[in-house]
Amino acid sequence: MVSASESADRVEQHHAFVDAAAKAEVGHLVYISFFGAAPAATFTLARDHWATEERIRSSGLPYTFLRDNLYADFMPALVGDDGVIRGPAGQGRAAVVGQDDIADAATAVLLEAEDHQGAVYDLTGPQSLDLEEIAAIVGKATGRTVTYQSETVEEAYQSRAHYGAPDWQVDAWVSTYTAIASSELAQVSDAVPTLTGHPATALADVLSRGR
Repeated sequence: MVSASESADRVEQHHAFVDAAAKAEVGHLVYISFFGAAPAATFTLARDHWATEERIRSSGLPYTFLRDNLYADFMPALVGDDGVIRGPAGQGRAAVVGQDDIADAATAVLLEAEDHQGAVYDLTGPQSLDLEEIAAIVGKATGRTVTYQSETVEEAYQSRAHYGAPDWQVDAWVSTYTAIASSELAQVSDAVPTLTGHPATALADVLSRGR
């Protein structure tokens, strides 16, 4: 079960999926969740993942949760047209994970589902990086000068106001950075190498593969 696209009613969509899976007596549900999913998580969408996990737990279905850190593949998308990553992340860190590693971990779980029943795995990259380090790696991979500029929370909301996005979406954007600042995304896990049999892929290597 891959989470639905971000939307105001994503939790309701997830609940409908889980309820349908339970009705169909699915044998085992593997859910792609988020690192640090919790009811009071700083990252607002991590709360949605927690609500989904709780629905799965209460459904009675055998399950496994794969809690992904931020996608390493997505890091270049944080860079503005001026080559700057802006956000209220301070000097916080995130252990960004490659999507190929997530796919490999999911495959390993699906092939031996009974061995992973009830397990919750935190999927991360091999390093915990701050945004200055991420900016340098992205810059080297893309051949451009990339820097990080820390914003206050107020500045972050102001700088994103021109998009005209709904409040829930802007909250999600800004809380991505405040979650980094809070160190909620900093922990490095050994789940990727344990599940896949290969080391977790460093950000630089993830980006070089996409070139």
